[in-house]
Amino acid sequence: MKHTIVMTGASRGIGRVAAGHILRRSAGLHLLVVARGSSGHRLAEELATDGGHEVSHVPADLGSLDSVRSAATEIRDRLDRGDLPPLRGFVGNAGIQYTNALTEGPDGFESTFTVNVLANHLFVRLLQDRFAAPARIVITVSDTHFGDVRHNLGMVPGPSWTSPDVLARPGAFARPATAVAGRTAYSTSKLAAIHLVHEYARRLPTGIDAVAYNPGFVPGTGLARHADPFSRFAMRRVLPMMTLTPFATSPEAAGRSLADVVLGTTVAPTGSYVDRDRVDRSSEESYDPLREGELWEAAERFTAA
Repeated sequence: MKHTIVMTGASRGIGRVAAGHILRRSAGLHLLVVARGSSGHRLAEELATDGGHEVSHVPADLGSLDSVRSAATEIRDRLDRGDLPPLRGFVGNAGIQYTNALTEGPDGFESTFTVNVLANHLFVRLLQDRFAAPARIVITVSDTHFGDVRHNLGMVPGPSWTSPDVLARPGAFARPATAVAGRTAYSTSKLAAIHLVHEYARRLPTGIDAVAYNPGFVPGTGLARHADPFSRFAMRRVLPMMTLTPFATSPEAAGRSLADVVLGTTVAPTGSYVDRDRVDRSSEESYDPLREGELWEAAERFTAA
């Protein structure tokens, strides 16, 4: 059956591996990748060439809500014209981490929160009435949201929750110019993403499932590209050796598991948290309907045209 899956974060690391698996294992799939500028065109060509798959792209800067809105509108228009087969999936895999909590995007929001939370929310909301059931939304999250040594090896501080109106703006955390604040912004944004997955499960129409996917600690990806030179070297050359232990996941294994979640090979009811290859519970803090409702209302305000 012909269908479309829209995917962000497919250009490198986990996403690139997952995109290849999704294409190889999905008959009739048209994969639409969302990426910056000309990189999306190159990515679509490379993925299509490797096996003769149907792949296209829509350009977007996920740090700009206007750019995300334009991309989602183009996708809607292509679906309405019949240029794309029915939409049955959205994969919000793109993510960012900065060395501070002060980086501000063009909309006035802190950039970690924009990319990791608001961009996904805007795609989900603008595409919501174009999904053809059964459909699945998968948002890549992180076990850093637990905030303990067991889940993050002490490398990333746990989330520090406050009002979404504060979290969405630069300077939300103590010593905001430091890398510690940047990592706190990251773990907090991933907690926010899980909150919204729970809210999607409550609010989206029957047949549109939403699932949070945690790949575990995956060294060797582009997540640390804004870090200092030493940290970038460690992520590329040193920490990948940890994939030989139970404490880390290789990009290949994480990408394969992400594809399993997207394609439904990993059975996960709507609202689930998938830890690598199995459904599990996210942190106790992540189950808070009042907080989730407050975040939903704030995200709606922040992303309103």
